[in-house]
Amino acid sequence: MRYMLMHKLDETRTEAFNPSPEFMARMDGFMKEVAQSGVLLAAEGLCQTSDGATRITVSGGKTTVTDGPFTETKELIAGFALLDVRSHGEAVEWGQRFVQVFADTVGDVEVDVRRVFEMPEEGMPPA
Repeated sequence: MRYMLMHKLDETRTEAFNPSPEFMARMDGFMKEVAQSGVLLAAEGLCQTSDGATRITVSGGKTTVTDGPFTETKELIAGFALLDVRSHGEAVEWGQRFVQVFADTVGDVEVDVRRVFEMPEEGMPPA
């Protein structure tokens, strides 16, 4: 089963997007551990919305394209880790450890642990 851990940060807190050396060392150690466990598929941090972000919205059939920064949105997805685990419980365990890296160095953080939808094989088009 694949799960995505998405961490959200308050973009109005400048320290949230300027990680300390302590945070970088802790996150590096955590990511190495997850990779060595064999469950890590991908992980990346995202830049602030003032650095090349665009939001595309469709409402009532009208498409709107808005360039960042998105000052009206306090908490934004700031990064993710994609895991291939045996169960939801295992994903939550990794998520709790992921959160702790932030809690110990950055402060408040919110992490969503979301299962990735996987198309059933019978629904897949022939290769």
